[in-house]
Amino acid sequence: MVSLDRLQQITERFEYLEARLASGNMDDFAGLSREYSELKPVADEVASYRQLITDIEEARAMLSDPEMRELAQEELPALEARLPEAEASIKLALLPKDEADARPAMLEIRPGTGGDEAALFAGDLLNMYRRYSEARGWTFDLIDYQESELGGVKAVTAHIKGQNVFARLKFESGVHRVQRVPVTESGGRVHTSAATVAVLPEAEEVDIDIPASDLRIDTMRASGAGGQHVNTTDSAVRITHIPTGIIVVSAEKSQHRNREIAMQVMRARLYDLERQKLDDERSAARKSQVGSGDRSERIRTYNFPQGRMSDHRINLTLYKLDQIMQGDLDEIIDALTADAQAQMLAEQGL
Repeated sequence: MVSLDRLQQITERFEYLEARLASGNMDDFAGLSREYSELKPVADEVASYRQLITDIEEARAMLSDPEMRELAQEELPALEARLPEAEASIKLALLPKDEADARPAMLEIRPGTGGDEAALFAGDLLNMYRRYSEARGWTFDLIDYQESELGGVKAVTAHIKGQNVFARLKFESGVHRVQRVPVTESGGRVHTSAATVAVLPEAEEVDIDIPASDLRIDTMRASGAGGQHVNTTDSAVRITHIPTGIIVVSAEKSQHRNREIAMQVMRARLYDLERQKLDDERSAARKSQVGSGDRSERIRTYNFPQGRMSDHRINLTLYKLDQIMQGDLDEIIDALTADAQAQMLAEQGL
C-alpha cells in the first residue's frame, strides 16, 4: 500500500510551486520551473490514484444504502480491478529520477578480443545503434570515426540527441560478445570476438568544473585507416586529464573543431565517472550490473549460427538476431528498464 501521507506531501509541494509560478514574483524562476516540470507527471499520477481511492471508498459506502446498493455492486468490482495497476504506476512514479535520463548521450564503441573480426563486429554494433536512433527520430552524428583496414571500426564516438536518449541507451554499456563465422575464416569455424560499448550522458560545462591546470593538450598529425590520407598539418588534438589519466583524441580536419569535440567527450567521461562514484556510494551492496555502467562485464552475446541474442544480466534470450542487428532493440531495452525499476522498488521498500 502506498503511503497516503507521502502522496499528500507531493500534492502540497506541487500546489505550492503552481501558486509561486502563477504569482510571477520569485527569485529562482528557472529552478522552480524545472522542479514544477519534473513534479507534474508525478502529481498527475498522484491525483489519479487518490481519485480512484476516493471512488472505491464512496462505492463501498454506497453498499449500505438500499437505494444505491445495486449501482455500487456494479461499479465496485471495476474500480477495485483498476487498483493493482494504479498502485504499480504510482510506485514507479515515486521512484527517484535519474536527472541524466533526458539528456543526449555520447556513444563509444571499440573492438576487444578478436582482431579484424572484432573490428567488423564493432562496425555492426555502430550500424545497429544508428538504425535504432533513426527509428526513434533521434539525431545520430559521428564525431570521431577510425576505420579498420577491412572496413570495420577501430574506434568510434557518436553524439546522439533526442527525447530520453540516455534513459533508453544507458544499459548498453559493457562488453558485447559475438559468435559467428568470420568473413576471413575459410574453414567455416565459429569464432568468438567482442567489442566494448560505453554510453555516457552528455555533460555541460556547469555540470563539472575542469581546471585548465588539470589538462594537457597536444596536437599531432592525423592519419586515416592504414596510415593513409595523412594530414600534413598538426590538426588532431589529444587531451589528457592529468588527475585521472583519461585521454581523448579527436582527428577531424579542423583543429578548432577537434578541441571542441575532445572537450565534449572529456566532460562526458568525467561526468560519468562522478556519477559512478555517487552510485557506488548510494548502493555499495548492489550486485547486479544492470545500470551500473561497468564496462568490463560481458553483458550480451550475439550468436549468429543460432540466430540468438542473450542478455546475461537478466537471462533474456531472443531468437530474432536479424531484427536486432537492424535496430529492433525495444524489447531488450524495455526488459532491462523493467528489471532496473524492480530493483529500485525493492531498495525503496515500495
